[in-house]
Order: sequence, then structure tokens, then C-alpha cells
Amino acid sequence: MFGVVCVALLALLPTTACISDAEPEPSAHARIDVDRPTALADEPLHIRVGGLRPGEEVTVTSRAVDRDGLSWSAQGRFTADGEGAVDLTRHRPASGTYDRADAMGLFWSMRPRTGEADESWFAPRSPLRAASYDVRIAVRAGQREIAHRTVTRRTRAEGVRYRTLTVADDGLDGALFLPRDGAPRAAPVLLFGGSEGGRGLDREAALLASRGHPALSLCYFGCAGRPAQLRGIELEYFARAARLLTDLPGAAPDRLAVMGGSRGSEAAQFLAQYHPGLVRDAVAVAPGTRTYWPEAGSGAEKASWTRDGKPVLLEEIPLDHVRGTVLAVAGRKDRLWLAAPAAESIARRTNAAGVRHRALIHAEAGHGVAGAPYLASGKYIHDPSANRWTDLGGTQAADARAKADSWPRILELLGR
Repeated sequence: MFGVVCVALLALLPTTACISDAEPEPSAHARIDVDRPTALADEPLHIRVGGLRPGEEVTVTSRAVDRDGLSWSAQGRFTADGEGAVDLTRHRPASGTYDRADAMGLFWSMRPRTGEADESWFAPRSPLRAASYDVRIAVRAGQREIAHRTVTRRTRAEGVRYRTLTVADDGLDGALFLPRDGAPRAAPVLLFGGSEGGRGLDREAALLASRGHPALSLCYFGCAGRPAQLRGIELEYFARAARLLTDLPGAAPDRLAVMGGSRGSEAAQFLAQYHPGLVRDAVAVAPGTRTYWPEAGSGAEKASWTRDGKPVLLEEIPLDHVRGTVLAVAGRKDRLWLAAPAAESIARRTNAAGVRHRALIHAEAGHGVAGAPYLASGKYIHDPSANRWTDLGGTQAADARAKADSWPRILELLGR
């Protein structure tokens, strides 16, 4: 029971009146309804809080733990509607870590409890180590928690098989994900990142395999047996990886697609242009078109790529021999480089059949438009060589909306 203050109003009333000095008791029957408590991590959810009093103010929170054990959380403060409900798809939070009606706002706007959110990227455990991660959703009225439930986000569906490839044993460094046995034949997909090096698209590869696509997340520099820098990378290395995918059981070899982010978008375009018999479609995320850069202090030009042992020095990558479609995804406010003009350049050109390529340009997004949606990502990236953070442009919210919009269109291109 909450306390009351009783005042004898003898001049006005024959009895004593009692006035509350505390908030009303929170709803005892609050509940959280989720349409898919267990779902792939790239699938949106419909989340609704019911059993509240009309007009009741509540705070809905989310919490997850990343691969390093760091806790991340998000929240929104809402007022229940006339039916005593808060529908995160329709209701805009009055305050919180995001500011629009968005059922997935509690996921992409999560921030760590320590450190700066804009300098952090939520990374669950690798799909090679764990098939899923959990997000705890809770509802608070004042300081009291009145409902909670856990949803499971799967990065690797049940039945998806995987193995790692090494340069020493396989001639390639990568993580190969294969769909469940008996899945319909689908386009295989080769994925690789940009100037960060290493292998950063394992999660996307696992999600594609969960949707039936044999997928290989490839490292082309910054890993054992490969160059330490993005310099003189042979395009034949990517073609070798693509051929491995087309030879897999369950793959539709005539539909192979490549997906490259940032500097990797250049290699994706090259593969589609120079190997049209092998590659049908290419996805170029935060793309560029120039293939060389001035060598600091030397006056020489540094070629990132080689073909047949010779450096490739182009201001614009030709795309007229591409058999399928190059889909470019970019943010207009990219501050790392001119990705939007590059995407527009791609969309102005045509493939071997005279059909225009395509571009998805998001007005408020920055360089962080790559990858599957609904994971928290920052607008800064750390440059270890200079020990500083580089502004990628855009905002966390704009990048999240860009990924939520572009990812289904990428899946549509791969599935056609």
C-alpha cells in the first residue's frame, strides 16, 4: 500500500478526506507480446505491451550482452493508449535512446553502459561459436519492473553447417556457411569487407545461409597467409573463392553473387565485370570507383588491385560486361569518401544487355550502411594506426533505417 495524507475537512465535509502522496499502483497484469520470440536476427519483430491502465506511463527497456561480456541497453518512455497498450510499431517514445515509432528501435539504439555509444559497435558472439543471442525486454512503471520476457535472435538457423578455410589448407581464408540439407538450390554469395581488413561479414554470411544461400565470408588481407595491407591484391584470389562456391552441392552456379563493402566494393565490381560467366550480380555497399591512391610522400600511385599480375589503375570501373545487376547502396552524408556520387555513377551505366544498374541512396545515412539490420552500430570507426576515431557521417538512426530498407532489397536481388 502507498501512503496517504488524511485531512479533516470539518467545515466542508462530515467525514475525513484522504489525499494520496504517491504514484498510483502500477498495473498488475502487464504483459509483453512478441509475434516471433525466436527469429533470425535480420527479421523485424512486432512488440506490444498490454494490460496497462489507459494513460499509464511506462518505460520499455532492452538489454543484451556482447561477445566481450559488456552489457548494452536501450529504452523508450511511453504513455499507454486508451486500450491500455503500447505498440512499439505505432507509438513514438516521449524520450529514450530513439525518437520515432519503431518496433526495432530497442535493438539498433542499444548503447554500452561504459564508453561512448557512437564509438562502439554491438557485436554478439561469432556465428561460428554461437547460433544466437538473447535480448531481454522489460517494462517499468516508476522504479518497479512489471513485466519482462526474453527474445532470441538467431544469426545461424538450425541445420546450417559451417567450417573455416585457411590459406595453408584451402588457398583461401574464410568462413563457409552451408544451408540445411534438402534446402532448395539458391544463389551462392561471396562476401568481403573493406579497408579494415580481416573477415567482418561472418554474421551476414550465416544469415544468408539460413535463408538458403551457400555463403562464404572471405578475408583478402590482414589474415594469416595474406598480405598485411590493401595493396596489390590479386583479383584471381576472389575468382578462386567464387569457383569454390559454384562447385558446392545445392548451389545454383549460374546465379552467383558477390557483396563487397567500402573498398571491397571495387573488387565486387571487378568480379562482375571481368568474370560474367562466373558472377551474375554484385552488391556494392558504400561504394567507390577509383582503384588507386597516391602513396604518401612519394609521388607514386598505390594500386590496390592487380589483374594477371599487372596493377589495375582506373578512375572508374567499367560495368558494361556485367551479366546481371550491380546494386549500389550508399549514404548521402558519408564522410569517409564520396560513396553517393559513386553509387549514382554506377546507376547511370548499363550491363551487357543494356539494362541499367541500380542505386539505393539514403539521404541522411553515412558510411555505416553495410550489413544486416537491427544491430547497434556507431558513426565512428577506430583507426589503430593513428589511434583515433574517424567520423563515418550520418547518424546511428539514419544508418539503422538505411540497413532496414536496403537489406530486404539485397535479399530480393539474390533470390530472383
